[in-house]
Amino acid sequence: MHSYPRLREDLDCDVLVVGAGITGALIADALSGDGLQVAVIDRREAGWGSTAASTALLQYEIDVELHELAGRIGLRNALLAYRACEAAVKQLLAMGKRLRGVDVARAGSLYLATRARHVGRLRDEAALRRAHGFVLRELEAAELEQRYGIEAPFALLTPTAARVDPYRMTHALLARIARRGARVHGRTELAAFEAHRGRVVAVTADDRTITCQHLVVAAGYECQAHLDERVARNRSTYAFVSEPLERRPFGGELLLWEAARPYLYLRTTTDDRVIVGGEDDGIDLPARRDAKVEARCAKLQRRCRELLPGLALRSAFAWGGTFAETDDGLPFFGPHPQHGPRVHFAMAYGGNGITYSVIGARILLDRLRGRTHPCARLFSFARPDSR
Repeated sequence: MHSYPRLREDLDCDVLVVGAGITGALIADALSGDGLQVAVIDRREAGWGSTAASTALLQYEIDVELHELAGRIGLRNALLAYRACEAAVKQLLAMGKRLRGVDVARAGSLYLATRARHVGRLRDEAALRRAHGFVLRELEAAELEQRYGIEAPFALLTPTAARVDPYRMTHALLARIARRGARVHGRTELAAFEAHRGRVVAVTADDRTITCQHLVVAAGYECQAHLDERVARNRSTYAFVSEPLERRPFGGELLLWEAARPYLYLRTTTDDRVIVGGEDDGIDLPARRDAKVEARCAKLQRRCRELLPGLALRSAFAWGGTFAETDDGLPFFGPHPQHGPRVHFAMAYGGNGITYSVIGARILLDRLRGRTHPCARLFSFARPDSR
């Protein structure tokens, strides 16, 4: 863990990344690793904001199921998104294992039909995924109860998933880019920026000037403050982490989430705890969100007892966090017409933010190097809405 100093002088760089969370760190790592001179700033300390609040379930499945997404953007595009996420999970696992001090592990992903009316939908989803090469298993009620102690009628089990400590991964990535010569500055707030021909001039709240060839805004849900167009809506989610259990639950690493919306989700940890989240709502004010943490987490505990009657969880710590989500569950990476081609947005919104950020880092690097990433248009502000 490391605290990065406030920016106290003007500087020039190839790319300025605004946001020192997991998204900004992944992008800065990809760009600096390709030889670009990068600077990263954040108005908080590095790794705070949504990164510190993230429960970090890494899945290729997105919040919009494959069959529904295919109905919106066409099957070819939907498969492109799902396959890109599957590859990104594997890339995150490999990256995490190469970095020092990052708690990362492969896990199974269990997608639960907790209500009988969802079973048919999940069976159809399984058939579509299997027809296009995705590996999964269908689990009936008896096997769910015997294997996991879960009381639910049906589930899909997929092997390509993982979990990570996003705070530690952020700091490991920032340390690596700093060793490459990149500048990283905490407590440095972007006050304004202006795009010119051939450069972008950014000014901090302390009146320091940063001149760059390209600006990447990777500030989580706060990115929307720089756009007149409303491209996502902010929501709040709630979570708690349990006290350590006497033995590892479920017999190993597992991510669990519901087909219901909003959904309950949970994952195991290295030290035999369980992180549980859900009870999402439309609150967009931190003070109102935080006032609801105790009641929402008590409800999460009750729901866990109903779903997992044999798993006694005692809350050690509870919190709430704000996140943004888009209508189609997909992110936005790249320039917006409002600011021109040198100002890029990294809006890794929804439940797959970390997975999306791996893809987005490559999209932005390819764009800056004059290449076209396969997902560039799909994850752009001009993405297709039909076949």
